[in-house]
Amino acid sequence: WEGGGAMAAVSAAGPAGLYGLGTGGLVLLGLVPGAPSCPHGPALLFAKTSQGKEEGRRFYACSACRDRKDCNFFQWEDEKVSETRLAAREEYNRNCQPPFTHRQNVERYKNFILLPLSKRRFCQECQQLLLPAEWENHSGHQFLCDISTVQLQLPSQLLYPLENKKTNAQYLFADRSCQFLLDLIINLGFRRVLSVGTPRLHEMIQSKASQEEDFRVRSLLLDIDFRYSQFYTEDEFCHYNMFNHHFFGGEAAHETCRKFLYQDSGERVIMVADPPFGGLVEALASSFKKLMSLWKETEKEDHDNQEMPVFWIFPYFFEARILEFFPSFTMMDYQVDYDNHALYKHGKTGRRQSPVRIFTNLTPSTIVLPAEEGYRFCTICQRYVSSGNQHCEMCNSCTSKDGRQWKHCVLCQKCVKPSWFHCNNCNRCILQNHTCEKADAGCFVCGKTGHKRSTCPSLART
Repeated sequence: WEGGGAMAAVSAAGPAGLYGLGTGGLVLLGLVPGAPSCPHGPALLFAKTSQGKEEGRRFYACSACRDRKDCNFFQWEDEKVSETRLAAREEYNRNCQPPFTHRQNVERYKNFILLPLSKRRFCQECQQLLLPAEWENHSGHQFLCDISTVQLQLPSQLLYPLENKKTNAQYLFADRSCQFLLDLIINLGFRRVLSVGTPRLHEMIQSKASQEEDFRVRSLLLDIDFRYSQFYTEDEFCHYNMFNHHFFGGEAAHETCRKFLYQDSGERVIMVADPPFGGLVEALASSFKKLMSLWKETEKEDHDNQEMPVFWIFPYFFEARILEFFPSFTMMDYQVDYDNHALYKHGKTGRRQSPVRIFTNLTPSTIVLPAEEGYRFCTICQRYVSSGNQHCEMCNSCTSKDGRQWKHCVLCQKCVKPSWFHCNNCNRCILQNHTCEKADAGCFVCGKTGHKRSTCPSLART
């Protein structure tokens, strides 16, 4: 994600394979009271499934890592854990914590900016701002020297992106997408942004606020990447795991978030979230609903029928799963691109276009997309669509999801991708060079045809 740990329990291998449980599907039972914790906060409860039915023992696994090499936490739900093992686990969790607290990092930053430019060093190996007294301890490491104020305001460019796809898929918004999002937020009248896993958007807001007197937008970054605590105060950054809604700073950090969501002087708040694309939608949805509930609690007026405004940035092929949890959301056609991702870049053609979109509960017609990039307004759908997204009279909708012009299949009674053809054996549209036997095999989890295990509706039941 833009800022932290990824989890995909139902990806190609999934925890079933990773934890020696054999092949099969998994269902997320969620965060339960009294769950054991690992260094990433409370663990999530899972159950193995076969043909859509739960079977076998339930187990706890890390919420933020799907590879045991990154976090080997595992515990059966009914397992009796000895006092000795519990003490060892607590000791291990403590040892995994960062060397400095957030408050200590804030004090270190204050001392760092008082140093002359020649004494401002950043250790690339430890990813840490260094004070002169600490240089000797890092003598064998590579430094960045003469760290300027501008560099300190752009920490996402100073820090190495965490690109281990199994744990930290940390892809950062390209300037084009970041500027578009900020302009859109301002034009819609929002003055506070809860930036969940979006460090580059947060730093753009922070940088503008420090340079432009009339800039009135504020941001609070919630991110699992604790390295950002070196650059932001406790009112600007909270160490947060979006898969289990865990604030590492405890009640104080939770209260910081609650106060930020309080709409003082009529300032409107929007949440912008950019989770890792391998993450379980149901775990993310649960955390986002808790943040939305926290916003509702801060309201002075009665807004029972309103939701906190949200931009959830995620690939278009998760649309059905997201709408399952948030029926009020709509997917926009805007292609979000990233600086350090080989494929997710704007301007590519065909299937190489970025699949990342904005899902929002705001009125679609208010989300104005840039005409210079080919987006236009469909008066029938009452939303902006990409140039290749043609309105289908039979579907009565602009049906394309990937930027290409889709075609209508009379037999399927819906629009399909241009490279698909109707197969009479499979009784559905599919790639022309497919093997019918595989198409008829059905989903491993529920046995039904028409979808793969990774997108099985049975897995969405929490």
